Amino acid sequence: MAMARLARLIDGVHRLKRRVASRAGAPSGVLIVAAGGLGDTVLFSLLLPSLTGLAVEGESVTVLLRSDGAKTAFLFAPEVEVLSVDFDRLRRDAVYRWQQFDQLFRRNFRIALSADTLRHPHLDEALLFAAAAKQTIGMEPRPWPKYDRALQSNRHLFDRLFDSGPLHLDKVVRWSRFTNWVNGKDASAPTVALPADRLPAADANEKDFVVIQPFSAVAAKQPSAQVFGRIIGAIPADLTVLITGAPGDLDKNPDFKSLLERPNVRFDDSRLEPLFAKLRSAKLVVSVDTAVMHMAVVSGAPTICLASAAYVGEIVPYADEIMPDNVTFFYHDMPCRGCLGKCSQPLEDGRFACVERLEIKPVLDKILSLVSHDRANP
Repeated sequence: MAMARLARLIDGVHRLKRRVASRAGAPSGVLIVAAGGLGDTVLFSLLLPSLTGLAVEGESVTVLLRSDGAKTAFLFAPEVEVLSVDFDRLRRDAVYRWQQFDQLFRRNFRIALSADTLRHPHLDEALLFAAAAKQTIGMEPRPWPKYDRALQSNRHLFDRLFDSGPLHLDKVVRWSRFTNWVNGKDASAPTVALPADRLPAADANEKDFVVIQPFSAVAAKQPSAQVFGRIIGAIPADLTVLITGAPGDLDKNPDFKSLLERPNVRFDDSRLEPLFAKLRSAKLVVSVDTAVMHMAVVSGAPTICLASAAYVGEIVPYADEIMPDNVTFFYHDMPCRGCLGKCSQPLEDGRFACVERLEIKPVLDKILSLVSHDRANP
């Protein structure tokens, strides 16, 4: 509570500074605030080229990301500047908050644009407004009962606001509508894939391997170790299986350790950028709904996603018009689909009901089909 009062004081003082201070030179450059997580950053990389065109000759494009989401910003074009902001520190550290506000204000951007509908009025919106750009652009905010009053109060600080559509809409399709509106164009939403010239080089050190990402930041979204044991059992023994995850994932999920006792299975805790290079060489990627899954898809790897029903209509499965050929989604449908992780059902064996009820046989059949196709077409 004390920090909240201090943050309001800092915001008020900086707001006063923005009213009275002068900045050298004409406004220049484009600031894009995209405050999603790792997977959001991967998907946003598909639309970013449509927004970099807002910069006129000689202007820079700067993308401000949450520090956790910035770990997949290696997929951005090299000429894009990335600013990483620790939102936890922004919330609790008064000095850090002032520093972040002031560096944005001093940059004197011509355009400041929010790429999100789910916005926090005291975090990403506060950063956006601290820039005091010549023009501030965004989408209508998603309802958030706790902050609706503040979000509505902030609307007047935008010069242009776009109604991007209903609550449940594929994220890439929503961004595509927004970028079309910003640019005055009518382009089709992009397929979930990156062109070859934007892909990091493939890892040539690993041969004949499959990548499995069984871990989710939300444990209730991940199928059991027994399910992944059956998946590994369907993979030919002459293929190496890399179970990928963060260094602490096995300690958090000790029941998965037994999978590493199989002779063709090992754990890989590569960071995301070198992991992406491995995904490009993988025979197959099997993943829960995580950033690694989106990375696999945009890399072009044959990908199977074991999803919950929580993000149906928003993230996974992708909308038909942007669906690439290299991914197959499996999920158990529920009347409560699209809950966005706010599950209304009792957990079943510690998992979302839609995850626990996922039928595994179609997944195994798809694995066999993909492996057989790869061997028939070396």
